[in-house]
Amino acid sequence: MPTVLVVEDERDIRDVLRRYLERAGFSVLTTASGAEALRLLDSADLVLLDLGLPDIDGTEILREAHGMQNLPVIVLTARSSTDDRIHGLELGADDYVTKPFSPAEVVLRVQAVLHRYSGLPGEAGPVAYGNGRLRIDEASHKAWLDGALLDLTPTEWGLLAAVAAAPGRAYSRYELVNRVRGYEYAGYERTIDSHIKNLRRKLGASGAEVLETVLGVGYRLALRRDDAS
Repeated sequence: MPTVLVVEDERDIRDVLRRYLERAGFSVLTTASGAEALRLLDSADLVLLDLGLPDIDGTEILREAHGMQNLPVIVLTARSSTDDRIHGLELGADDYVTKPFSPAEVVLRVQAVLHRYSGLPGEAGPVAYGNGRLRIDEASHKAWLDGALLDLTPTEWGLLAAVAAAPGRAYSRYELVNRVRGYEYAGYERTIDSHIKNLRRKLGASGAEVLETVLGVGYRLALRRDDAS
């Protein structure tokens, strides 16, 4: 499931884009902050970027994204002049959508850009980690540890699937909230710790070793993904 990062300071637009993108099968991260967007870039497969952000000029984020291999960017902006379009494309934007726009059209543009890069991934079976210790099946929302099916709540499943997307990578509490709960709410971040505690308990005696704490950051999956072969 490709992840789309929506960087937009208007909450209504973020919410509408999230609904349309999730309905089309995408995982979605959202933020109104340019600084937060820079931290989330390496979690995204595509960025929908508003250039008129309150804290950082969007062109700075566009330059940073352009320097990352295979990270496409679609610019969303009220800057509709030809010069603005040309400047955005020169900085590395893959597409340019001016406001107001149709959310359905944006979804189609996202799909088209991703197809140009590598194509949308197809269905896959369970993915194994740690020499088969942990298996996760995204399609059925099931996970097994040492052969035993885990009885997970939707939030626990979301947390496990999120950290398993990039084993070894540290995910902040903010990012986990955004991925699992689907909205931005700083007050919820601390409750992530409670869900992690419950998830670790279900992972058994080695739960804290499978799902590690990264001090000052958040959490990561300590098991390496097994080779497909």
